[in-house]
Amino acid sequence: MVIITTMVAGQSPSQGQLGIFDNHSDIGNVHHKGWASYSATDNTYTISGSGTNMWFNTDEFHFVWKKMSGNVSLSALIEMMDEGVDPHRKACLMIRQNLEPDAPYVDIALHGDGLTAMQFREAKGGMTHEIKSNHLAPIKIQLKKVGNYFTMYTGSTKKELEITGGSLRLELTAPFYVGLGVCSHNNEVLETIKFKNVVIKENLKAIDTVTKVESSLEILDIASLNRSEIYHTKSHIEAPNWTPDGKRLIYNSDGLLYKINIEGGTPQMIPTGFAKKINNDHGISPDGTQMVISDQTETGNSMIYSFPIEGGKPEKITPLAPSYWHGWSPDGKTLAYCAERNGNYDIYTIPFEGGKEIRLTSAEGLDDGPDYSPDGQYIYFNSTRTGTMQIWRMKTDGSNQEQITTDDYNDWFAHPSPDGKWIAYVSFNTDVPAGAHPPNKDVMLRLMNLKTKEVIILAKLFGGQGTINVPSWSPDSQKLAFVSYHPVK
Repeated sequence: MVIITTMVAGQSPSQGQLGIFDNHSDIGNVHHKGWASYSATDNTYTISGSGTNMWFNTDEFHFVWKKMSGNVSLSALIEMMDEGVDPHRKACLMIRQNLEPDAPYVDIALHGDGLTAMQFREAKGGMTHEIKSNHLAPIKIQLKKVGNYFTMYTGSTKKELEITGGSLRLELTAPFYVGLGVCSHNNEVLETIKFKNVVIKENLKAIDTVTKVESSLEILDIASLNRSEIYHTKSHIEAPNWTPDGKRLIYNSDGLLYKINIEGGTPQMIPTGFAKKINNDHGISPDGTQMVISDQTETGNSMIYSFPIEGGKPEKITPLAPSYWHGWSPDGKTLAYCAERNGNYDIYTIPFEGGKEIRLTSAEGLDDGPDYSPDGQYIYFNSTRTGTMQIWRMKTDGSNQEQITTDDYNDWFAHPSPDGKWIAYVSFNTDVPAGAHPPNKDVMLRLMNLKTKEVIILAKLFGGQGTINVPSWSPDSQKLAFVSYHPVK
């Protein structure tokens, strides 16, 4: 790894050069010409920029930049000079494909009001999206690029740099531009911001074998595709459910369940009695009063249990194992699950109150991930019966089984939106075996319009197992909760 710091006192930059950077320039149709200066004495860049915004499909700002390639990181301490004219003025650390105003890029934008987000444009002329950090008004920020993954780190005077925003996957072609940007968010004025202790690190090494990850619990807005990280932890967490009242998320970690407010905060453990080996197949009743879990504490094989949503003693529902819960009928009377019987994994249903299980699928291969449509007419599931894992659906009695997705990816865990318009699911690349949904892979969250069958990508992330195993739609069908992961040494 090579570390580039600013010049020592007494050195003077060559013509057009600013410290470690090659040059600076205005990007886009700014009203006032920007400027930049560098002080080697205190290792500070002072940058003034105009511009209406860095958003939508074009940007206006002043950029201090260096052409680079490979795996790099950029960090700096940020000092807003005064209150400013607009609370959304931005100080940015940026990696940008080129100097065109509509270029693809990724940045960390610290706003004047303290909002911090990783912003990105995936394609030339495309729309800008963002991942909001759960850290407001950090002092220090860092943008790291390793391979095609970009990660945001933030810190304060009391805390070291930590991951505080879900990472994203975006491909930029070398060479690209690495630098500092300032946008006033009001094209009639110039805003001035100082960047201190600026450091570029080159030749960062990728983690070849992932043995440890940190976890980001995120919420994605379907209309804008913008994401917000509500909780980050060094622990491994999985599979968020959204409570029917819209106020909380419930996820599992290390065999236990936790709840957290959708605004974030400190998670609280849900008491689950003897059940201490809960996997990521758990869910909430339509009326919000009960939970079901898939737990293997008693026998070593997963069985399905229920208890009140506030917690309590689990009551067994499925007499046979292994059984993995995935769906709850809208009337609350029936559970759908994946179970292995006689060496074959198929879809079954059973009354919530217990009773005899009913087998719904019998095709060769793996059938998994059943979830009910909100009208109670269908069960969506994924199956390898065609050679790759694809999304299917059937009537709730198992009849009329039909294939829904037909692409080259391996598609898992289709979750219908509460309004019945979409299904969200996770897609693995073709290098993953059809019957596997492993952790720590390049995956996509995708969305299908059930009327038009149009499919869009919601997010490209590092995840897989644990990302979206269970129903995680907001009650109003406007948002989706999921978990992304970050490999760490």
